[in-house]
Amino acid sequence: MTATATSVDEPEQLEPRAVTASRGARLARRYAPAAAAALSGVLLYVSFPPRTVSWLALPAFAVFAWVLRGRSWKAGLGLGYLFGLGFLLPLLVWTGVEVGPGPWLALVAVEAVYIALVGAGITLVSRLPGWPLWAAAVWIAGEAARARAPFGGFPWGKIAFGQADGIFLPLAALGGTPVLGFGVVLCGFGLYEIVRQVAEGRRTGVVRRGAVVALLGVAVPVAGALAARSLVSDKAEDGTATVAVIQGNVPRAGLEFNAQRRAVLDHHARETERLAAEVKAGKVARPDFVLWPENSSDVDPFTNADARAVIDSAAKAIGVPISVGGVVERDGKLYNEQILWDPVKGPLDTYDKRQVQPFGEYLPLRSLLGAINKNWTSMVRQDFSRGHKPGVFTMDGTGVGLVTCYEAAFDWAVRSTVTDGAQIISVPSNNATFDRSEMTYQQLAMSRVRAVEHSRTVTVPVTSGVSAIIMPDGKITQKTGMFVADSLVQKVPLRSSQTPATRMGILPEMLLVLIAAGGLGWAGARAVRGRRDGVL
Repeated sequence: MTATATSVDEPEQLEPRAVTASRGARLARRYAPAAAAALSGVLLYVSFPPRTVSWLALPAFAVFAWVLRGRSWKAGLGLGYLFGLGFLLPLLVWTGVEVGPGPWLALVAVEAVYIALVGAGITLVSRLPGWPLWAAAVWIAGEAARARAPFGGFPWGKIAFGQADGIFLPLAALGGTPVLGFGVVLCGFGLYEIVRQVAEGRRTGVVRRGAVVALLGVAVPVAGALAARSLVSDKAEDGTATVAVIQGNVPRAGLEFNAQRRAVLDHHARETERLAAEVKAGKVARPDFVLWPENSSDVDPFTNADARAVIDSAAKAIGVPISVGGVVERDGKLYNEQILWDPVKGPLDTYDKRQVQPFGEYLPLRSLLGAINKNWTSMVRQDFSRGHKPGVFTMDGTGVGLVTCYEAAFDWAVRSTVTDGAQIISVPSNNATFDRSEMTYQQLAMSRVRAVEHSRTVTVPVTSGVSAIIMPDGKITQKTGMFVADSLVQKVPLRSSQTPATRMGILPEMLLVLIAAGGLGWAGARAVRGRRDGVL
């Protein structure tokens, strides 16, 4: 029997399974960075409230660093956009609760562009010595831009706002939300660099200087947060005040509740009168003043005698000043206003919301939006006008700073009340439009960060919940449920000292933006020099 020999010139045939496996491996290698970028963005979202796993932001940024480091700026642009979509799509889903997915998707598509640009910037600085420092500063520069443009900015999703339960929270008192966010991002990037340096050291048997720098990138933010704990205090510097927060609830959730404005007012008056009865019976301590939420009186009490009578009756029943959230019209202009209502003298002072919400309280590009969908323009028939002065009501001798709902996301709006004399801060809000979504918990976390940032008690009266009282250390001592009528009464510390964050204001953010610009400039100069040397 003769064996058949195979010619040595005949190419070896691969098994079909081997070809398929090889192709699958190539596809996996090709798309793994994109998948990792999107999934790390989702992981960052999971670190945000209502969940209490803020530490997940660290591995999220560590994976993001692995995805970006050493790639081209064009790849960084695409990978950064995917990271932004993974983060913002679930984080901001509440924006479409009542108006449908169109505005939600449009908002996310625009906001993710900022993160795409940040991704491109990080790829450029990732080749520099000590790159985690430069990269973290680039992230904060992106947040600074996103908080200012377009249409006044949209700071929702700042890394600091996901850290109300984290060990880094005291950094807010040191340098505000930019320093808090910077510490978290730097630590995440530093963790990746430690892993990379250790792996490189095992391969080469040499411990590089970069390993020490990476270790500092983790150690410095942690040490800074621990040291900043001394800035966090609940001590009553100016005595105490007993505050009452009223949550009257709304007839039903959704945009339709605005058609029942009088019912909303009646609910808040009724809850205040119920509290007054409990005070009279000795069941609850008598408050020094009462705080109602935003939109608690959408019926203008300056032009409607019935609304004025309802508020006046509630104020007389409780016998102390009330801050009433109203919608008023003056000189043909509409204002989202807080009104200081005295039980004897009636309205004494007002605060007009300064940071009004685009597409919610006013419509930019109104004619264009009307051409696309007339329902959008019908939801905001008349634009709200902006106030221009910080709001600090003197209520029974206490300086109460007013930050109306959306304004809590803006550093300058909160700080201005404290520099203007606020001893406590109130964040009257109306979240009924967003039903039982995560929005109210995200906003509550912002207020907790603000409490630590400025070392002030923060009260959060909300029409439908969650209303809360927050101590200057960021801890919630009382809160309500959602879509229930309730009231909170508590003695709280009054404070007048200013944290470093309050005193410095925008300076830490400006410094981090300059560091980012310096890193990008250095990286750009190195790239140009490298190309020139290559040509020569």
